Amino acid sequence: MADVPTVEVSGPLGPFVAGFVDDMRRQGFGPVAVRKHTGLVAGLSGWLMTEDLAPAGLSSEVAERFCAARREAGHTYLLTVKALDPLLGYLRGLGVAPLASPPVCAGPAEELLSRFRRYLEQERGLVPAAARGYVDKVRPFVVRFDAPDGLELRRVDAAEVRGFVVDVCPRLGRRSAQLTVVALRSLLRFLHLNGSLDRSLAGAVPSVFAPRLSGLPKRLEAGQVQALLASCDTATTTGARDLAILTVLARLGLRAAEVAGLSLEDVDWRAGELVVRGKGGR
Repeated sequence: MADVPTVEVSGPLGPFVAGFVDDMRRQGFGPVAVRKHTGLVAGLSGWLMTEDLAPAGLSSEVAERFCAARREAGHTYLLTVKALDPLLGYLRGLGVAPLASPPVCAGPAEELLSRFRRYLEQERGLVPAAARGYVDKVRPFVVRFDAPDGLELRRVDAAEVRGFVVDVCPRLGRRSAQLTVVALRSLLRFLHLNGSLDRSLAGAVPSVFAPRLSGLPKRLEAGQVQALLASCDTATTTGARDLAILTVLARLGLRAAEVAGLSLEDVDWRAGELVVRGKGGR
């Protein structure tokens, strides 16, 4: 993998930059994303220095203050706390930054969504950013059942589920609509598991139409795979590397980001095993 151009980072976050860059690479971030986030770290470190704050003071509220200052300064990208998720997750994992502040629940709908988010993170293993994305997608569905006396979840049935998808998804892009139905199925399973629904209505969620030719081919035929592997010139270092990459993609079914995150330390040559870092840091 090509080296990421060095961004000079002074201030309280300087000692953590090298480890953060390695962590982003392991997660499959590309060189451009790593470079942008390193620049963001430099900006945050300088701001912390002017505010006389250490990394231990980098709470959710402080992160929001930094983002507000960044927007006021006229920056045009990486302007929200969500952009700081990779860095904050890394620093929190080291025990350097405080854990995220629990969201304030405003009413029964937000309380249910907060419990759903914790279920996604703790039981399903989703990273916080992905869990928040699921919650944002199903919030309009949950608030449909908000009432003065609380949530009327007894009204949730197959017709309500289908009606929500028919109302909402046609106004969304294909990827956003697909995420909406996935999040809705997860919510309905959660409501069944916690006893809010007598049965799971996940099967009532209709699928989002996707044109057959809009995505990648389902698979390569065996002959195509062999031809692809044979095209690598193993007499060169680059060709040998390409053969190794294509082989683990074809035989182990790894994602591109998982292959990109592999290092020599992840290979146990004697046992014939690989350490693979998948989604959610698993």
